[in-house]
Amino acid sequence: MAFKGPPAYSPPPRLCFTGFTIPIARRFRGPTGLTMALKAVHVTDVPNLDQVPVNPSIPKAAAATARGFVLVGHRGKGMNALGSTDRRMRAVKENSLLSFNRAALLPIDFVEFDVQVTKDDVPIIFHDDKILTEDAEGKILEKHVTDLCLEEFLSYGPQREPGKVGKSLLRRNKDGRVLSWKVEDDDSLCTLQEAFEKVDSRLGFNIELKFVDHAVYQQQDLTHALKAVLKVVHKHASSRPIIFSTFQPDAAQLLRKLQSAHPVFFLTNGGTETFDDARRNSLDEAIKLCLEGGLQGIVSEVRGVFRTPSTVSRIKESNLSLLTYGQLNNVPEAVYMQHLMGIDGVIVDLVDEITEAVSDLTKPASAHEGGESFSGSPQQRQRPNFSQQELSFLLKLIPELVQH
Repeated sequence: MAFKGPPAYSPPPRLCFTGFTIPIARRFRGPTGLTMALKAVHVTDVPNLDQVPVNPSIPKAAAATARGFVLVGHRGKGMNALGSTDRRMRAVKENSLLSFNRAALLPIDFVEFDVQVTKDDVPIIFHDDKILTEDAEGKILEKHVTDLCLEEFLSYGPQREPGKVGKSLLRRNKDGRVLSWKVEDDDSLCTLQEAFEKVDSRLGFNIELKFVDHAVYQQQDLTHALKAVLKVVHKHASSRPIIFSTFQPDAAQLLRKLQSAHPVFFLTNGGTETFDDARRNSLDEAIKLCLEGGLQGIVSEVRGVFRTPSTVSRIKESNLSLLTYGQLNNVPEAVYMQHLMGIDGVIVDLVDEITEAVSDLTKPASAHEGGESFSGSPQQRQRPNFSQQELSFLLKLIPELVQH
């Protein structure tokens, strides 16, 4: 089979593992699948995620049911990394209707997006705690998103009304730099209600409820925000698959008490960062929180899972679902390893590439017979199999590799 693609992305060659096929990076042309998978954990030139499921607790789209592995588009068709040299990370505005609907054209099951509640109780979709602009003299102005009323929030960036000019929209990088929020295909900011009304109804929503890290919230404030979100969800969700998730432990447990129609997942860094709230500092703490609060699953930074792979079996024994997020989820080999480990799904930025990889990964073995070599000549492929010993060795080695 000849591989063809646009200049921006040329599909890589494929490697067969135990009856499945996934694309492999062109530099990973070693003789065995084990070598390929080990090298995947060294990849660093991929965007960093800072956010965001298969057991019966996850609402399944038809595609997920068929492949047995859930794919979630991060903030739609991928987050915006404004300082990245990778144009794919600035292709379309994150957390926008445009991004959600572009993701819906691909074989994914959910889009993940971030919801906050404005001062006048309207759930809006925006990731960062603060929103930035600059005045006529170039002075940077920033406000907490939750201190804005809806009208002011929507006044930033491109406007839907013809001829209307919005405030410039800037973003502060993790390194402190403030950059103009410029992408190839821009779009206006939007509300949660608009997403329900204007995004393909077959696409599931993973709604991440955003709260400020390290802030202390009173229960009444959390409840007020959650009820504002639930009001919109209950009115507009219809049959759309919904998953709620949040890093805020108290909000996760409150949300489970306030509703039972949709699963609630606890988001955790899996021990890759340290927080004042011990419940956020390990997968073991996440399991404990879920069991105490009746939550249905965990969304972990993938490095946390790779560092302690034995927790996957403990999560499954606890009848919890497990999704992951993180930069390694943009590497097909890392996604494949998670499939082998029994993880239920992944949240990804490079949606085009990973959907293609997972599509091949879950094809029956017979679909790949009679393929072509890397040079294009027909041949019968040899499918290297992981022995139990190799898998055991790999799962022991990966935690050491991802420490660096």
